[in-house]
Amino acid sequence: MFKVTNVYVIGLFATIGGLLFGCDISSMSGLVSNTTYLNYFGIADSAPLQGAVVAVMSSGSFVGSIIAGFLSDIIGRKHTILVASCCWIVGSILMCASVNVGMLMVGRIINGLAVGGASMVVPVYQSEIAPRGIRGRIVSFQQWAITWGIFIQFLVQYGASFVPDAQSGNTAVFRIPWGIQIIWGLLLGFFILGFPRSPRWLADKDRWDECLQTLADLHGNGDINNEEVQFEYREIQAAVKFDREQGANSYMECFRKGYASRTLLGMAIQMWSQLTGMNVMMYYITYVFQGAGLSGSTANLTASLVQYVLNVLLTIPAILYLDRWGRRPTLIYGGVAMAVFLFIVGAIMGARGHYATNTGNVAVNWILDPNDRSGSIATIIMVYLFVCSFATSWGPCSWTYPAEIFPLRIRSKAVALATATNWAFNTGLAEWAPPMMQNIQYKAYFFYAVMNVAAAVHVYLQAPETKGRTLEEVDALFNSGIPPWKSKHVANEELAAHVDLEKTANPEMYKNEALPGDNVAGVNNNVAGNEIGNDAEKTVV
Repeated sequence: MFKVTNVYVIGLFATIGGLLFGCDISSMSGLVSNTTYLNYFGIADSAPLQGAVVAVMSSGSFVGSIIAGFLSDIIGRKHTILVASCCWIVGSILMCASVNVGMLMVGRIINGLAVGGASMVVPVYQSEIAPRGIRGRIVSFQQWAITWGIFIQFLVQYGASFVPDAQSGNTAVFRIPWGIQIIWGLLLGFFILGFPRSPRWLADKDRWDECLQTLADLHGNGDINNEEVQFEYREIQAAVKFDREQGANSYMECFRKGYASRTLLGMAIQMWSQLTGMNVMMYYITYVFQGAGLSGSTANLTASLVQYVLNVLLTIPAILYLDRWGRRPTLIYGGVAMAVFLFIVGAIMGARGHYATNTGNVAVNWILDPNDRSGSIATIIMVYLFVCSFATSWGPCSWTYPAEIFPLRIRSKAVALATATNWAFNTGLAEWAPPMMQNIQYKAYFFYAVMNVAAAVHVYLQAPETKGRTLEEVDALFNSGIPPWKSKHVANEELAAHVDLEKTANPEMYKNEALPGDNVAGVNNNVAGNEIGNDAEKTVV
């Protein structure tokens, strides 16, 4: 079997798990206005049922993310991703072969299990294999993969829209895209077999020889005596020692004193990422552009394609510079920018739109006049700018941040809760979006704008800066009591001082004992004059 140790290659191909999510979004977004799809499954006259077919995948993802929290602790991050790829293949086969709406929804639920599991475990896996200096970049690949999945699958859907009788009965218009997406599950399952296990998971299972060698392969070109490798190994030792002193963990552990605020923060970040309204734009962009005055299937799909291209391209700056910008300013800027653009869209639609009953879609009953070219162009541009703002901010950062703020003992379960929150709100928004558009029309844009403002305020008040720190140093930052708005300027030496105070107050917890894994051949317990080893223990509280 082949072996891959390059962190960038591992991070990139592992995010095929994110690509699955993107594929599902665009395979539906290109169909929600297609008459063949609507009539074949008998949902043309029901906005709630249209939303239910889209939302059922998200409900499966909610369950999948919770299951993955347990599974990734038992069989490991790597094999949990493999299980997700198998679920995706099965679900896609059922969707492709669907003969009624019930069979379609079962297939989408199974696909949801795959997407939920992958979206929970892939960021954790990436954060645990990546060096601290590029961790934000590596985990950001997850969002980039989602955008590529959206783009590639939409191209397939766009091509399938030109099959003969695409709008009048030829089911190839949806079977082709749903069949092709099987390929991504096969690729994910194949590549993951050659990837290493998470070194932190190996340490948690007392497989210290493998842990050290994996760290050396990933960060030291195979040299177990590399100083950075030894430093990280000692930090992992200290983290495992502390976790075991605290006893067994569970989902309830995520809400005990010391962890509860972090767990709620991770869940809130994922909640806000949905309440930005971005996935409504992804799932129902054809509805949005129909309301903006675009007529004709081809024109609508073409305008949607431009949005997906922008989503892919504008995620690149965040991947390259997130570790330089920092998480806090990125999230705050994104929330403010998206709010501004959505307020403008709502204002244009409210001032220049009108009620309509003959749109051919019960969910779209407030539209701009087709002759209002300036209003239509302005609305579309604002939607594009909204998408660009999300792509450079909340898109990648909402996956990066929750994956790096939890200590090892609760990381998989806490990230599972955060991811499950994402899918819970995704489910609700996917289900509510068509009825919301039908009942409050343009005011929906104001709702999402207000949510973006609230998200920016919440990040400012509650989210410490994590860039440039190891996962263990992030743990110390959260336990230091330093206000989030001052966290950017806190040196790791200052964090160590805060931990020293804790050690004085609780000497038994920090008594000087051998760390697990000290007996592994090649471990230098006096790295850099014992300075690194001591710092590693200091940063875990």
